[in-house]
Amino acid sequence: MEFSWDFPYPSRRMPVLARNVVATSQPLAAQAGLRMLLKGGNAADAALAAAITLTVVEPTGNGIGSDAFAIIWDGEKLRGLNSSGRSPRAWTRRRFVGLKSMPTYGWDTITVPGAVQAWVTLSKQLGRLPFADLFEPAIAYAEHGYPVSPVTARRWQDAQAHYPKFAEINRTFFPGGRAPRPGEAFRCPQQAATLAAIADSHGETFYRGRLAEAISACAAAEGGAMTLTDLETHRADWVEPVSVDYRGARLHEIPPNGQGIAALIALGVLHHLELRRFPVDSADSIHLQVEAMKSAFAEVFRHVADGEHMRVKPADLLRAELLAAKAAEIRMDRAGRPLAGVPAGGGTVYLTAADASGMMVSFIQSNYLGFGSGVVIPGTGIAMQNRGCAFVLEEGHPNCVAGGKRPFHTIIPGFVTRDGKPLMSFGVMGAHMQPQGHVQMMVRMFDYGQNPQTACDAPRWHVAPDASIALEPGFPSGVIDDLKQRGHRVTTEAPTSLFGGGQLIYRLKDGYVAASDPRKDGQAVGY
Repeated sequence: MEFSWDFPYPSRRMPVLARNVVATSQPLAAQAGLRMLLKGGNAADAALAAAITLTVVEPTGNGIGSDAFAIIWDGEKLRGLNSSGRSPRAWTRRRFVGLKSMPTYGWDTITVPGAVQAWVTLSKQLGRLPFADLFEPAIAYAEHGYPVSPVTARRWQDAQAHYPKFAEINRTFFPGGRAPRPGEAFRCPQQAATLAAIADSHGETFYRGRLAEAISACAAAEGGAMTLTDLETHRADWVEPVSVDYRGARLHEIPPNGQGIAALIALGVLHHLELRRFPVDSADSIHLQVEAMKSAFAEVFRHVADGEHMRVKPADLLRAELLAAKAAEIRMDRAGRPLAGVPAGGGTVYLTAADASGMMVSFIQSNYLGFGSGVVIPGTGIAMQNRGCAFVLEEGHPNCVAGGKRPFHTIIPGFVTRDGKPLMSFGVMGAHMQPQGHVQMMVRMFDYGQNPQTACDAPRWHVAPDASIALEPGFPSGVIDDLKQRGHRVTTEAPTSLFGGGQLIYRLKDGYVAASDPRKDGQAVGY
């Protein structure tokens, strides 16, 4: 029988409490991670199996041609991994002359994909299982098919309109001229063969072998600048996370080129404003959070770029006196100046895993916009990301496009410690919702004492590209009118990708509590 795939009622999920847990935005991927834990693997193995599976079962936000970042508590210390790719060396500002902004689709948006190298690096240095084992669930789903989940099906359908001029992506991901419907099986044998080759070669084929040759040949045939040399020289870098204290906890983020520092600046401002004197979800609380976020974005879009090209150090943006001054500028009765520079759009997957030994992994990978650039390498199922469109063309800006340079990045894994010990791995996917989501999770949990699942379920606000505020349904009556009286432009939106999707794992004295966002298909699982 045919039945509705609508879900008209408010959904409540229970948190999962266990000593080994995985939380992702797609159930099959969460269970792929759980399979690795049950097989004797650790949290790194679980996170990687989930990430690899997500390239198959949620191609609307990530793929084999994605970038990736991670923050890991390895049992002794916190480590950050930046595996975002650099632009082709042949790119110059002159290549984009005559344009007002970077292109959105095509080869001139593609930087070297870094996700595969992230998988290799994390497995080699932190994993317990053989590398090939991590690919087994993903290869099986790609080869034999899987029923497409409802939210992913909706995103898939919405994405099709963006790629009318790209034949290979339509052949690969829109067979028969349409996106798969909820519950309909989708299979992609090309992805299965590609993932098997990556597994067998420990990633070498993607950067130096047959797949690298296919990528560079496709670029040459279609007017792209990416070469074998660009692929061969990609590296994933271990980095020291940047952090701020907030209400007895410390939030850690990957340093630029990522935008995680926006969450740190906003929380540094809010530290001076004592949100707890106002009720949760009140207009006063939302107003202060939004103003702090706008102030943070203003700094981020002025300064953040590839760390090798920034003119200020991340620590300079987190100076106590600067944050205090920004807090003092905020007025309770009036919205601040309009925000400029927040781009729209995005497509990302976030996942987290933790095991009984104490290892915790916060991991994120992304194509950027949906399926990415629209370029799919023929015969491989590799959808290439379009991270290069986050460069700017403003001469002299630290994020101005250039060759061999990492672009500004939206994807940010989060991690929280207390007294130098791991407390929570979490993320909220969704372009520039990500730092906003990190701030809201921190505020809800550490100002207002909400548990991880409640913090995930609660209605969200979102600072839009035009500086208006979008509010999800669920805030108390009168909040919208109150915010408007302060000068905010407020819209109300049904829960959509605009408000992101979170996954959280919080450490207890014995085990963990894991939460998964009801705005996505995903789930938290454990044992």
